[in-house]
Amino acid sequence: MADRQRREFLQLAVGGALAASLAPPGSSPAAAEPLGQPVPFSADSVVKMAVELASKPFKAPEAPLPSIFSDLTFDQYASIRRVPGAAIWSDQKLGFSLEPLHRGFVYTTPIAINIVENGMAQKVIYEAANFDFGKLEPPAVLGDLGFSGLRILKASDQGFEDVAIFQGANFYRARAHAQPFGVTARGLAIRTGDEPGEEFPLFREFWVEKPNPAANTLTLHALLDSASVTGAFRFTLRPLEATIIDTETTLIARTPVDKLGFGAMAAAYLFSALDHRLVDDLRAAVYESTGLQILSGSGEWLWRPVSNRETLQISAFSDLNPRGFGLLQRSRSFDAFYDDDTHWELKPSLWIEPIGDWGEGDLRLLEIPAQAETNENVIAQWRPKAGMAAATSLMIAYRQFWCWSPPSRPPLASCVSSRRGKVGNRQRFAVEMEGDLFSDPAKAAAVTADVHAAPGKIVSVRLFPNKDRRSVRVVFDLDPGSETYSELRLTLSLDNQAASETWLYRWTA
Repeated sequence: MADRQRREFLQLAVGGALAASLAPPGSSPAAAEPLGQPVPFSADSVVKMAVELASKPFKAPEAPLPSIFSDLTFDQYASIRRVPGAAIWSDQKLGFSLEPLHRGFVYTTPIAINIVENGMAQKVIYEAANFDFGKLEPPAVLGDLGFSGLRILKASDQGFEDVAIFQGANFYRARAHAQPFGVTARGLAIRTGDEPGEEFPLFREFWVEKPNPAANTLTLHALLDSASVTGAFRFTLRPLEATIIDTETTLIARTPVDKLGFGAMAAAYLFSALDHRLVDDLRAAVYESTGLQILSGSGEWLWRPVSNRETLQISAFSDLNPRGFGLLQRSRSFDAFYDDDTHWELKPSLWIEPIGDWGEGDLRLLEIPAQAETNENVIAQWRPKAGMAAATSLMIAYRQFWCWSPPSRPPLASCVSSRRGKVGNRQRFAVEMEGDLFSDPAKAAAVTADVHAAPGKIVSVRLFPNKDRRSVRVVFDLDPGSETYSELRLTLSLDNQAASETWLYRWTA
């Protein structure tokens, strides 16, 4: 898939434009889609399907669409809405409802959807009457067009609200209560940023277990397929203060494959005070994620601010059995952005905690040049050191927190601001670390800063404690000389002990 099309996929999964779950007061609720004949389904059914699929050559799905849908513009596709009251389970008080999503625009690949109850699965049959096509005039008889994805909604005091959406290749998004959708996750990434180009696995089919009203959980199974691998996924969703998704994956290699990416996620980043590529904008900043947080296997907390680069930048942080990582939105003030339409300060953080040992590998960060805020140009993923031989299998599990703030946080001071500007031939950085420790003026005054650059030279370091902000601001200059890049590292110490997380950044000319 071309990079442009991939970004259109990511741009389009916007959440609120395509569905209305509740019937208006006084109206008759629409009927949900009919179901097919029941077939047995068990916990290992999808794994068996993945094994069988891997024994055959890859074949892309084929299901032609009427041109009225395949040739849609974005606005035309966004005008297709669910008929109010047509969501599956919306009238059954189960705590969740489902909305199959229409095919069209760049979402032309069909994805089968099944409902599982009492050990039996039934296919959801496309029903045109459950969609409002707006000004579009589709043929009177459409047949079974299938679906492009699935929206999951949860019950709330105001009715139903979005909690997750699975649509496009193997992309999906979730959010906590009162948040818009933001960062996008992937079930699996292959060769992201590598030759001969990225491979995009796709979900071929979903199975959704009918929930127990008392459990507040929803279980979704998915069958993944690509030229290199097949896979069985089990997602368990729990919409609490954060939306938690436990992911259990079994992969089967169809061919030898390496450069796999687990826990992959992507966010949009256009500009901030750390970079000044695009300054002619009313807003103060535009980004979904402030940076990449890593809790290494050795227990070190790392913070890597991200930015919009002039050229593709790939950073790899080697580790053994990482304990957590994620793209976080740490800027929670409207004043950081001044955007009344998008409200970047409300975007979800996505934090991942591995379940079990993941072995050797690296946390890989890609920063891709972008000219528009619709491009999700910052990508993070765990890349294991070892690949997979043909006909072998691999199991991996992790927990995702789509949240305001991750449950695991550095016990030390954390970076709340990173700024950069040019002073003569030098690059000046200002990094602010905030923590309860710095509410004590004596301790804040005794803090020292360890700043390193390679290549290049640090020529000035100044500290500015602020009791009211419970912070210490470190201002330092980098003299790069003739170098075009420099890896920077900053930590605060008190009494020869770490007082802050480790701040890392790559400056590029």
